[in-house]
Amino acid sequence: MDVRGLQALRAVATQGGVTAAARVLHLTPSAVSQQLAHLERGVGVPLTERAGRGVRLTAAGRALADAAVDVAVAVERAAAAVDRLRAHPGGTVRVSAFASGAQLLLPGLLARAAALPGVVVECSDDDVAQDAFVALTDEIDVVVAHRGDDSPGWGPGVVVRHLLREPLDVALAPAHPLAGRAALEPRDLADEDWVAVREGFPVARVLDAIGARAGVTPRVRHRINDFHVVAALVGAGHGVSLLPRYTFGADPRVRLVPLAGVRAGRHVEALLRPDRAERLVVQRVLGELEALAASLTAPAT
Repeated sequence: MDVRGLQALRAVATQGGVTAAARVLHLTPSAVSQQLAHLERGVGVPLTERAGRGVRLTAAGRALADAAVDVAVAVERAAAAVDRLRAHPGGTVRVSAFASGAQLLLPGLLARAAALPGVVVECSDDDVAQDAFVALTDEIDVVVAHRGDDSPGWGPGVVVRHLLREPLDVALAPAHPLAGRAALEPRDLADEDWVAVREGFPVARVLDAIGARAGVTPRVRHRINDFHVVAALVGAGHGVSLLPRYTFGADPRVRLVPLAGVRAGRHVEALLRPDRAERLVVQRVLGELEALAASLTAPAT
């Protein structure tokens, strides 16, 4: 059975179509279709069927795509067996993070990775809606993602490594009347204008919880996903917001006050495809990322 055909089938399953699969595989849609056709002839049953202008997997296609994960893991595990005989297994590892996570983690990760012989880390920022992070693992070796406290996990088919939980505090202008408080209850914020992230992003769910606890619908004036812009607006007195504590706790433009009565935080996690998680060079970089995260949350001594 052709490994490349299995890879193409798996990409169609995770990306939702031939065109998207071709993009992550760096192939043309025609080449992906040819690989699928060759695989289908080999197994002797239809693996795809027409769905509007695109295609979708048949039941057999979905079953084979699921099994393709085991094949990919076995191939990478075999390569890792050889890598273990090398003095310093190396290579290039691609790491992606959402914007504020990139600010918090990537500079330190690159400094640590510079001490790993033969390892090159290439970084990118991908700030996507929560349900789009898993699909990034088809292109990126390590995807740093975030989700709210009350949100579900990432589902099957992806390796998840917890990095840290970052509290979300209420961000206020330093001159705001509430800025001197030790903590704030949701009812204290009932009459505030908010600078909020767009719907579908993890922090939005926390604001919904604040409104539910306060018994009001938060009055959102601005929808901004870039936390640096949020800090600028809040600091200038154009509303209050929620900002991550470790990332923006030292920002002089805002005063961060802990929120009481609502569990407000985000889980920052590394997502990997099971086959890529077998690569020794990926494991080395992931180990440095986990150690860095632990140092950021360790109690001061």
